[in-house]
Amino acid sequence: MSENIFIKEDFLLHSEAARTLYHDFAKAQPIFDYHCHLSPKDIAEDRQFENLYQIWIDGDHYKYRAMRANGVDEKFITGDASDYEKFQKWGETVPYTLRNPLYHWTHLELKNYFGITTLLDADSAEAIYNQCSDLLKKPEYSVRNLLRKMNVAVVGTTDDPTDDLRYHQQLQDATFEIRVLPSFRPDKATEIEKGQAFVDWIQKLAKTVDHAITDFPTLIRALQERHDFFHEVGCRISDHGHTTFYGEEYTSNEVNTIFEKGLKGEIISSLEINKYKSAVLFELALMNNKKSWAQQFHVGAIRNNNAKMLQDIGPDQGFDSLGDLNMAENMSKFFGRLIQNDGLANTIVYNLNPRDSEMFASMAANFNDGKVAGKMQYGAAWWFLDQKDGMEKQLNVLSNFGLLSRFVGMVTDSRSFLSFPRHEYFRRILCNILGDEIQKGELPDNMKLIGGMVEAICYKNAKAYFDIDKQ
Repeated sequence: MSENIFIKEDFLLHSEAARTLYHDFAKAQPIFDYHCHLSPKDIAEDRQFENLYQIWIDGDHYKYRAMRANGVDEKFITGDASDYEKFQKWGETVPYTLRNPLYHWTHLELKNYFGITTLLDADSAEAIYNQCSDLLKKPEYSVRNLLRKMNVAVVGTTDDPTDDLRYHQQLQDATFEIRVLPSFRPDKATEIEKGQAFVDWIQKLAKTVDHAITDFPTLIRALQERHDFFHEVGCRISDHGHTTFYGEEYTSNEVNTIFEKGLKGEIISSLEINKYKSAVLFELALMNNKKSWAQQFHVGAIRNNNAKMLQDIGPDQGFDSLGDLNMAENMSKFFGRLIQNDGLANTIVYNLNPRDSEMFASMAANFNDGKVAGKMQYGAAWWFLDQKDGMEKQLNVLSNFGLLSRFVGMVTDSRSFLSFPRHEYFRRILCNILGDEIQKGELPDNMKLIGGMVEAICYKNAKAYFDIDKQ
């Protein structure tokens, strides 16, 4: 077995200034992870995972994609192989992920959570699996203690409007110092193009609010009721994931007719779909603003591209990719309409296609109003861009088009309780960029000034921006 000799104390920190910024300013900051897909049930029940596969591999589409690229049979990815057999195939794959971010993440996670400094490969997989699985059975490796171990202060989960939020309510009653808050994710309310799946979700929403949804006004009423309920349970953030932005002009009668056609299963044109989505997102954004929530727009993915695998194993299994739609005009119209109606909340926008980075950053800045510092945020490197190169580019684009000093920082966007070292990864990259420019004389050698900015980006800006204690 090979010793992990490359993730040392100064990993990714290539100057004295970078090392000072990281160790003296970034490292100790708590984690405000305002967007992830962790299970509130697991946190509420303080789940104890049975083995390393269950907490680390199961459901991780990043790893699934790497394993498929390495020629691993689907049986050992989403099939009926045992947990250990699937982990062994992951171990065999890891050496082939060199220069993929998974190689760094894998060894950071093994080191930070389990103290393992052995490189994961085919030979070391069994020992690592057994050692970690044994540790996971101990009380100090319960879900809540894993969050404590990573110095997490706030977790924002992602929740459908029909969710009863019972586990969030349970967490509010528990003596647990880490804030776990819901986020409102109403994407299914917009997906009228999905036919029966859309109708089924509308019926589920109607059952949740205990009144019929027969037209567009009753739909918006139902969404408002759920928005109000989420607010009562502590929600202060909404999240919206779409292929593009929607800024079509529409009338109330048009949208009502389109919605009624959707409920009847009638054919709806592309223009009608876009009008409907534009209307729903506009109404939701007004709700967000009225309650002083922040809103996030994750835009640009084309999902479930492999039709055969979608049919065989279902959605969200690692068959998504970058989209290439033109978005600037609709993005401008959508936010412009909100500004005209005095309805634009604090907003974070994330692009998936790197060609859109400068456009997103420059477009977002058009709608700052001078009332809130950093109101319009060009968000962290997301999904396929969530790697060293992508983070560096995101930080440079934000610096060139906005105010890096007001950035609300990194998120895990993950379903795994072992993903929090991504914050460390981001912080090291941030400090290395700033340290390099200090060394070159491009930034002042003023640790109070630059270090203060680092602390703000790592934690303090998010704490102020979301202001979860004020409301």
